[in-house]
Amino acid sequence: MTRTILVVDDDRDIVRLIADGLKYEQFEVRCACTGPEALEEMRSGAVDFVVLDIMMPGMDGLEVCRLIREQYSTPLLFLSARDREMDKIIGLEIGADDYMTKPFSVHELTSRVKAHFRRTERLHREWESRQEEAHGPGPLLRAKGALELNEATYEARLQGGKLDLSTKEFQILLYLFDHPNQVLTREQIYASVWGDEYGDMNTVTVHIKNIRKKLGAFSECIRTVWGVGYKLAPEGLRP
Repeated sequence: MTRTILVVDDDRDIVRLIADGLKYEQFEVRCACTGPEALEEMRSGAVDFVVLDIMMPGMDGLEVCRLIREQYSTPLLFLSARDREMDKIIGLEIGADDYMTKPFSVHELTSRVKAHFRRTERLHREWESRQEEAHGPGPLLRAKGALELNEATYEARLQGGKLDLSTKEFQILLYLFDHPNQVLTREQIYASVWGDEYGDMNTVTVHIKNIRKKLGAFSECIRTVWGVGYKLAPEGLRP
């Protein structure tokens, strides 16, 4: 199935460069050069991945990301000329799934996009296999206490109410669910969820922070093991 990538940057030469690289990898590409154009593209049809520049005139990429996240869980990668640690953290906390700084390698960018889809497809195959072997027809659920994850629809519910998670946040929780009470390093989590050798391990830290914020009173179910990583403590999900 052809995947559609939306590329957003006010520099048309950069948009063209990225689009050419993605088209070479057989992706369908749609382009926008302003924030409002990007939002219109999101509304006009299914988008499977967004590559978004932060520093754009008028409506910047942070605001575009915030508005996208109000309606869509589409995976999103930020591009930015800023390489400070705090800028990365802000971008990830707003809702980005990944972050690259300019100047960047188009090959690395396309590799990250491809890795995302490989991971998604692998999860789907694993879900189908487990469903066939153990659950028969119907959606496969992961449930612990107040939290329920639906692998078929990528939906999460907390105490019966919908829990809005990005794709990466859902995948991290699912990975923790599959390894309860087991300490997982940031490297293990990154390799499982992002599926490639690129990236900053702080990406995992920021996503865990966002997940905890969304879990509210149940945030302590994800425990930090200092100097090692994180683990899911199921008792922390008891109503």
